[in-house]
Amino acid sequence: MNLKKKSVDIFYRINPVLGFLAMFVTQDIVLRFFFSKKKIINNGFSIPTNSSIILAPTHRSRWDGLILTMAMGRRVTNKDCRFMVTNSEMRGIQGWFLKRLGCFSINQLSPSLSTLRYAINLIEKEEQLVVFPEGKINRYGKKLVLKEGLYRLALLATKKTNSITILPIGIAYSEVSPKFRSEFCLSFGQPIVMNDYLNTTIEEFNKFLYEKMTIEEEIALKNVGR
Repeated sequence: MNLKKKSVDIFYRINPVLGFLAMFVTQDIVLRFFFSKKKIINNGFSIPTNSSIILAPTHRSRWDGLILTMAMGRRVTNKDCRFMVTNSEMRGIQGWFLKRLGCFSINQLSPSLSTLRYAINLIEKEEQLVVFPEGKINRYGKKLVLKEGLYRLALLATKKTNSITILPIGIAYSEVSPKFRSEFCLSFGQPIVMNDYLNTTIEEFNKFLYEKMTIEEEIALKNVGR
């Protein structure tokens, strides 16, 4: 058990130098010059204080992670975005970088106890956890049944902390596959307080969350002309 915990600490800790360089390159260079227009709609949203935040965005492109980090990362919230990603995304060189930037993988079909404990520990420490409820890039926004992981994880975490906020987010691009000088828009929904949904079934909660994410995505789509 101690070996597993040590492994998690080593491979999932954010490398401060690499984190700074990644933030500078992606936010000050790549996003600034690749996209011609960037818009963030907060709908009167204010970052909850003294609360663990789980970001629940739509997933339309590999750009989503960079955009979320720009909108809710260290420069804005003084917290890093900790991404829960699939095993396939953590392979090779990409995986090497992602691990050192605070991402961690999960087997969606059979999540390990150590991964669940690690995610719950992040929530307990009031880190910002990013979970894509659709479970994969859904490029054309087809209607999907959301994965059960977010709700199950949040429910387990309520045993450690009673202040968990889930934030539905819609992300849209002016092109289905973002191209050079495309536009993007990110729209925040109203925060969902997990304590209000402890007696809700997974199916009911996921339907509710999906509706909230869809509303925000429709707002974002209109703002990029789609």
